[in-house]
Amino acid sequence: MTTGLNGAWVLVTRPVAQAEKLCKLITQQNGQALQFPTLEIQPLKVDGELIEKALHCDWLIFTSTNAVDFALRALSGKMTRLHALKLAAVGKATANALQEVGLKVACVPETEFSSEGLLAESAMHRVSSQRVMIVRGLGGREKLAQTLHSRGADVDYLEVYRRNLPDVDSSLLIQHVQDGQLQASTVTSAEGLQNLLTMLDEETVVLLQKIPLVVVSDRLKQLAQQLGFAYVIVSKQPTDAAILETLTTLLSGEKQWPK
Repeated sequence: MTTGLNGAWVLVTRPVAQAEKLCKLITQQNGQALQFPTLEIQPLKVDGELIEKALHCDWLIFTSTNAVDFALRALSGKMTRLHALKLAAVGKATANALQEVGLKVACVPETEFSSEGLLAESAMHRVSSQRVMIVRGLGGREKLAQTLHSRGADVDYLEVYRRNLPDVDSSLLIQHVQDGQLQASTVTSAEGLQNLLTMLDEETVVLLQKIPLVVVSDRLKQLAQQLGFAYVIVSKQPTDAAILETLTTLLSGEKQWPK
């Protein structure tokens, strides 16, 4: 008797460093993970003066687990000074990454793990005349900075990594899609989703768009639908455990997609 994911093949598009846990969970639930990273994460050299500025801020806001990882590398030897600052995280996984290294998180959304969710927290409404440093990758959304600035904060960025388009062999993914052997896909970022379509030929993209896609936010669902994906479901949280739960519901037959 099959259980869990019923032997289904699931596409995992997380960057290599973040994909291992989800792939392992999929395997443990009788699924088969097809790893195809659509983002490559590389560290950026951070200016020493900017690091000192960050260490004198009122708030340090971390936008991702990558922001935590690469910021801690950049702050090597100075991490103890973070204990004197108020730290915020856009999501639960980011907050956990800070807590795992002994840092206290003063503000994290309760439910909606996004810039909008963080901005809804009461602490983010009391930032007038405060110095805020947003720790993130190069580029990205401006919603968080713009809103905090409108609330009277002095906002700057500490960009500690960059996202690149990976150079990976797509032949195995193409084969699975064209042979009808892929039962679901997972995507956790807008850039990763757009890269996925860029990395595949048009014929494969058309077939992939007909396969159920699990995403981690309503905003990403909207983008996926705009890009042509027919069946998109949002996990309850942007965590590996929540993604797995959504996949299990989907692939166990509990979720019926329209024909």
